[in-house]
Amino acid sequence: MPGHPPGSSASAPDSLASNAMGTKDLVFTVLAALAPLTLIVAVAPLHFLKGGAAVPGGYLVAGVVMALFAVGFMTMSRYVRNAGAFYATISRGLGKPAGSGAAMLAVVAYNALQISTYGALGVYANETFKNYFHRDVPWWVFAIVGLIFVGWLGYRGIHTSARILGTLLVLETVVLVVLAAYVLAKGGSGDWSAESFAPSRVFDPGNGAMFALVAGAFMGFEATAIFSEEARGGIRTVRRATYIAVGFIAVFYAFITWVIVMAYGVDKIGPAAEADPVNLVVAVFDRYVPAPITEVMHILLLTSAFAALLALHNAANRYFYAMGREGLLPRALGRTHPRTKAPLTAGLVQTVLAAAAVVVFAVFGIDPYLGLLLWGSALGFLGIICLWAFCSLAIIRFLRRQAPEAGIFRTTIAPGLSFAALAVVLFLVLSNLPLLTGAGTTTNILIVGLGVAAVVAGVTRALYLRARAPRLYAGLAQTSVDEPPAGRREPAIGNA
Repeated sequence: MPGHPPGSSASAPDSLASNAMGTKDLVFTVLAALAPLTLIVAVAPLHFLKGGAAVPGGYLVAGVVMALFAVGFMTMSRYVRNAGAFYATISRGLGKPAGSGAAMLAVVAYNALQISTYGALGVYANETFKNYFHRDVPWWVFAIVGLIFVGWLGYRGIHTSARILGTLLVLETVVLVVLAAYVLAKGGSGDWSAESFAPSRVFDPGNGAMFALVAGAFMGFEATAIFSEEARGGIRTVRRATYIAVGFIAVFYAFITWVIVMAYGVDKIGPAAEADPVNLVVAVFDRYVPAPITEVMHILLLTSAFAALLALHNAANRYFYAMGREGLLPRALGRTHPRTKAPLTAGLVQTVLAAAAVVVFAVFGIDPYLGLLLWGSALGFLGIICLWAFCSLAIIRFLRRQAPEAGIFRTTIAPGLSFAALAVVLFLVLSNLPLLTGAGTTTNILIVGLGVAAVVAGVTRALYLRARAPRLYAGLAQTSVDEPPAGRREPAIGNA
């Protein structure tokens, strides 16, 4: 169509909105999914329980690992631009059956993360409502209300979501900065120390469980690549947003958790976390900042959970969309709204799945925090770590073979080191799975089994297409790429 570039929304009825997100939009969307305030208040106490004062240094170490992964992932995304980021990367590097298995695992992982967060929203909303209105409304009522708003905002398109996510992210970040300012101004516990970053403390052999937990703080940073088809400025925008996200997570979380260590003292933070992990950070707010700010913090816990739900909804429905467009899932999932260009059927399916999960947990009376939140986030965490590790291998194989000019650091050293580190993290997570889920052997086996079943289903689907629909199979993961730099030929990309 004259006047529109190829692949733009105007020329492709079921394409995503092109040039819809700048660097800021991508960064806000990814960081909102990580819910900084929720992580610091509700999750970091568990990190302190297992790592004590070493937690701030643990975030920096995890940040280095994720930065190494990002180097290879962003180099790979120079040649692969697809809303199903893990799927396309692994397909190109390890073959289409492996990529299809990764796609199904990603669908399960992102949906598990999104749906599990309704448990957090329900619990926080229930407590806030009781505090202000003295009425005990069931958690699932708030979850359903949130679900409706998330589905509606997802339908409105990525422009609306990005604006809302940006606002909520700024608010929850500001309240944490205010906490840090008050603690530092008042001198904390008086026990000023950089011991939290000492290698001897951070790499203590007893901190294995801490590293398994801390890695989860970065879960979802790679989602920048999911929005690559909608990014303004192509892969340069995605690359910039990814590095900003990794740097912010590592430095900001290390700083805030160090402030919390200073509020208690290096030798007291571990025992304090063991004595009362639920109120560990809330007690710092109560002790150091004015009461009105603490009240604002409790309200922002709700908006933090909501922002995570919206960001994860957008990520999950784009995986559904990509798989529908490719033919790995029903083609109807590959449809977008003609005006907003949001994934239409995929967004509806994701919303229905979330509603069904909330109803099941409500009907059977399963605790929304200990059940829905912990079980779902553990499944998502396991899936994402496996995908990170397989991506690292795929990146090495693809870039060494098809783009050696990218240099040995980008093609081999960085992804190789990230794979080794992620393999260790995966081992630590599996070794500490009962800690992550708070559940027994049967539940943990079921959680791992769901991830394995997703991979098997994806591989089986690809093999079926190869045998019964070779034309469709040949088109899998054949996505668009950015224009190569002037004077350089784009490397040939063969079918895996």
